[in-house]
Amino acid sequence: MTPFSRRRVLGAGAALGAAALGTSIAGSAAAATGYDANTTFGPVPEEKKSLDELYADARREGGELVIYAGGDTPDQQDATKQAFLSQFPDIKLTLVVDYSKYHDVRIDNQLATNTLVPDLVQLQTLQDFTRWKRMGVLLPYKPAGFSSLYPQFRDPDGAWVSIAVVAFSYMYDDTLGSAAPATPRDLVDPRWQGAISSSYPHDDDAVLYLYKLYTDAYGWDWVRRLAAQNVQFGRGSFTPIVAVAGKQKLIGIGGAGSLTGPIAPGVQWAAPDGHPFMAWGQRAAILARAKHPAAAKLYLNWSISPGVQEHSFDGWSVRTDVTPVGGLKPIWEYPNAHLDGFPRFMADRAEVERWKQTFALYFGEVQGDPTPGSLGLHPGQ
Repeated sequence: MTPFSRRRVLGAGAALGAAALGTSIAGSAAAATGYDANTTFGPVPEEKKSLDELYADARREGGELVIYAGGDTPDQQDATKQAFLSQFPDIKLTLVVDYSKYHDVRIDNQLATNTLVPDLVQLQTLQDFTRWKRMGVLLPYKPAGFSSLYPQFRDPDGAWVSIAVVAFSYMYDDTLGSAAPATPRDLVDPRWQGAISSSYPHDDDAVLYLYKLYTDAYGWDWVRRLAAQNVQFGRGSFTPIVAVAGKQKLIGIGGAGSLTGPIAPGVQWAAPDGHPFMAWGQRAAILARAKHPAAAKLYLNWSISPGVQEHSFDGWSVRTDVTPVGGLKPIWEYPNAHLDGFPRFMADRAEVERWKQTFALYFGEVQGDPTPGSLGLHPGQ
């Protein structure tokens, strides 16, 4: 059987020390940008230029753009890159994919050492955008359509916007039919022993939040029983999708998907009513010291434009004026998606750390190399 290609998958004493280190890095980064703690954001008008006019601005600027994007594999954003370049072929786009938890500290270090590479960042680590806004290292900007974004998908001052909806849940081989687990509670049924693949909850904060929701709903005995299921854990949220699509496992936990159809052949993604899944808006922002701000503005406007949002991979849009496809409701109308809970969870880093280390006790330490590779301090330069 031919293996399923990754290209087709999407897409604390110690705590005090860590806090001190984070403060030191943030302070260095702020100093490098000339940040003034008394600085406030002034009124920012919504962009009035067309995409063609913004494209002309980007070409006059030099026609280059560097983006750091959160993701699991080097090629995971290839479809986005190709779609952008098909419309704006004169832009030289460098799009670097890595785990968001590496990109954010990489950017902090680049700011602290005055070696900033990216113009724009789009990451899962939602807490970084509010922190970077306080530091004064983001460029206030409201792309066209800003006022049509769901309110929680935009910073009121234009520090950041959400450019895509992503949702994580469980999935299964569609040949199971009615025999498939009807809810996440059923994943601990002994008949699924040895048949489950999952991304590590203590390696990816979105998967971590999904597991927290499961624990809140079903209790710690559910976690204990899942740990006895001989789950195949892997790094990267694409791993359960690949395992199910490749017929290696019947069930996957902790990956993206859609209720409108499979994102990989033979994989049915599930989000049953009354049971938890999780979703968020992937945030993006232009850095205040970006070398190519015009090109970054073009990318943000394109990303949230109706034409792009109407063709989102999972059917959900960040805009209130774009109707989801396939009979879906807007993502904010699914209370079991816990859309408001994820940003709060991400902001409490001590709580995140407690959940991570607890799941390590149940499931073992994270094993394996990072799936995007080890990119170092300045990828994309």
